[in-house]
Amino acid sequence: MTDQTTAELQEAKARVRALNAALDGAMAADKAAALADHVAPDWHWRGMHPFHEQTGPDAVARAFWTPLAESFTSLHRREDVFFAGQSTLGATPQVWVCAMGHLTGLFDRDFLDIPATGKLTWLRHAEFHRVSDGRIVETALFVDLLALMHQAGVYPLPPATGAMAIYPGPRTHDGLLTGPHDPAEGAATLALVERMVADLSALNRSGNDRAGIEMLRASWHDDMTWYGPFGIGATHTLPRYQDQHTFPFRLSLGGKTFNGHVARLAEGNYGAFFGWPNLTNTSRGGFLGLPGSGTPADMRVVDIYRRAGDKLAENWVFIDLLHYLKMQGLDVLERNRQLRRISHP
Repeated sequence: MTDQTTAELQEAKARVRALNAALDGAMAADKAAALADHVAPDWHWRGMHPFHEQTGPDAVARAFWTPLAESFTSLHRREDVFFAGQSTLGATPQVWVCAMGHLTGLFDRDFLDIPATGKLTWLRHAEFHRVSDGRIVETALFVDLLALMHQAGVYPLPPATGAMAIYPGPRTHDGLLTGPHDPAEGAATLALVERMVADLSALNRSGNDRAGIEMLRASWHDDMTWYGPFGIGATHTLPRYQDQHTFPFRLSLGGKTFNGHVARLAEGNYGAFFGWPNLTNTSRGGFLGLPGSGTPADMRVVDIYRRAGDKLAENWVFIDLLHYLKMQGLDVLERNRQLRRISHP
């Protein structure tokens, strides 16, 4: 990585931090203007179901930021991870910034017809921003709506195999990489993540859904922690990770196809990727405690990693499960409206 690339990463971080500060300081009616100061006019924004893909600051504010601010009083962000990196998956290298944490505020008005609690509420989020020529030109924003429903007392799915709680940031409390970092460290992190992805892809092709723990040990520490999306939950140590996530996931889902990633980046000990979608699979029955559907469905997935030495120590995961389930005929938000006797808008 050249000095010029390092400077580009720092400039991209500054742009994203300026955007976030503007959003945090703007009233609901001013979100579009706050966005417009930092993004390109044809900004491509990807939001999980039901926000979908939007173009330009006005559309993004209308779809997500304004309704969220109208529902959450004193909305602000609490970031646990923030870093930048160069993704080389496209035709030319691209600079991306990754941020993860919680959007927090007083949940005072219903959001997506999820009932307000009047209490402090944490909405898990992960963002990826592509910066070019000093503007944000592309964004993917994942929020865990099942986590919000859990806090509101209307969680819609059977019990999870893992623990569902307000997830912490890195155990080492060093996830905010606001300054420059040794490019060699980021390269080591990215190489490890790519090796792990290759191992998983080979496992998918093999059809072996009961691979032993030694395969995991090639990339993971024994005392790793995995923070999965609500619906699956979090788990700790490799044996419990197998029992509470990998085996239920692999045994319950067939026809796994890896579709690739939009961006894959790393800086220092932190790495991440997202896809749109990453995976396509078919539920055989049992995943999320639900029956099989026989319908191929897409998983839009975010993975954010912390490397410790030569292995992965922590992993935060987001999956657009509402989109995945809707492709199979279960509209989680519509069912919530039906149960609350709310007419569809």
